[in-house]
Amino acid sequence: MNTSAVERSLTVEGVTKSFGGDPVISDITVHLNRGELVCLLGQSGAGKTTLFNVISGLYQPDAGRVLLGDENVTGTPGKISYMLQKDLLLPYMTVLDNAALPLVIKGVKKSEARERAWAEFEKFGLEGCQKKYPSQLSGGMRQRAALLRTYLSAAGVALLDEPFSALDTLTKSAMHKWYLGVMREIELSTLFITHDIDEAILLSDRIYIMGGKPGRITNEIVIDAPKPRPADFNLTEEFLQYKRKIVSML
Repeated sequence: MNTSAVERSLTVEGVTKSFGGDPVISDITVHLNRGELVCLLGQSGAGKTTLFNVISGLYQPDAGRVLLGDENVTGTPGKISYMLQKDLLLPYMTVLDNAALPLVIKGVKKSEARERAWAEFEKFGLEGCQKKYPSQLSGGMRQRAALLRTYLSAAGVALLDEPFSALDTLTKSAMHKWYLGVMREIELSTLFITHDIDEAILLSDRIYIMGGKPGRITNEIVIDAPKPRPADFNLTEEFLQYKRKIVSML
C-alpha cells in the first residue's frame, strides 16, 4: 500500500513502558493507514499486549505518544476500539444489549443505543440474533457479536488481540474472509495481534515483527499480494517465501 497517498489513521511514536522499573516495551514506532490491516507478530512476552494497552489508553506510556488521525489520544481510553482474545459477552444480556453496551456507557439513551446497534446486525451477519443470549450462539457468531460491539465502541480504528485463536480451522478461515469484507464496507482500519504466521500473511497489508526484552519492533514486512487473496494462496510459492522470511526473523 502506498503510504504517501493514504490517510494515516493511527500513529504510535517512540512509545516506552516500564513496570516497577523493568522496561517491557522500548521506543516503539508503528503506524496504521486508513483501511489497512496490520499485524503485530512475535513470541509471547515481546510486549504486544502491553503496547495495545498503551495504544488504547489503558496505560500511560513512560515516553512517546499515540495519535488518532491528528488527535493526541495518549492515555485517553475510549477513543480506540479494543477487542481482547475472549469475546467477554455478558451472559445475562441479549446479544443486542451486549452490542449496544459501549454506547450506553458513553451516555447514549438505551433505546437509541439499541436502535443504532440493531441497524448494524445485518452487516455483521447477525440478523435474527438480536434477542438471543450469548450461550445460544456458535463460537464464530459470538466473535461477530464481539466485533460489532468493538466497532460501536469507537468506530474507525480497531485493536484486535488474537480474536480468532479459539476457533477451529474452517470457522477461522470463514471469519477471515468475512472480517476483511466488513472492514472494506465500513472503512475500518485494524491493528491485529497474532502468534499465527499463516494468519498474519493471509490477512495483512503489512506485518511488524516484535521481539527482544524489552520488546521492540525488529522488522517490517509488506505483503504485496492483492486482497482478497485466493483460497489456495497458502499453497503458493509466494506465500512460502513470505513464511520463510518471517521464520528467519523470529
